[in-house]
Amino acid sequence: MDVKFLDTYALVEISNGNPKFTHFLNESFVILDLILAEFYGILLREYNEKTANFWCKKFEIFSYSANLDLLKKAVKYRQENKEKNFSFFDATGYVYAQENNMKFVTGDQAFEDVVGVEYIKK
Repeated sequence: MDVKFLDTYALVEISNGNPKFTHFLNESFVILDLILAEFYGILLREYNEKTANFWCKKFEIFSYSANLDLLKKAVKYRQENKEKNFSFFDATGYVYAQENNMKFVTGDQAFEDVVGVEYIKK
């Protein structure tokens, strides 16, 4: 069974009911607490605290902590790929996915041609 890593973009699309992403709810996936925090902030801004809490609770069981070593590798990856303008959150998720032999699932166009990515257009 292939485990996927869902980025914030994918989580937002799932919460919006996008069928290109909702099928991941029936598959094995993981996220990082860091990604979940970013997702929470987006929902808080776009909707309200009740909605943000609902979705965070739903995804909490799939969430793992990012240790300092991973965060440093993400900063390095970001610096080495400045031209792509990856966010710190995305770089962290991508590095985590790579280290754990997972596909990084995103709709972020910056990742369209990156190895190890399952890019899904919105």
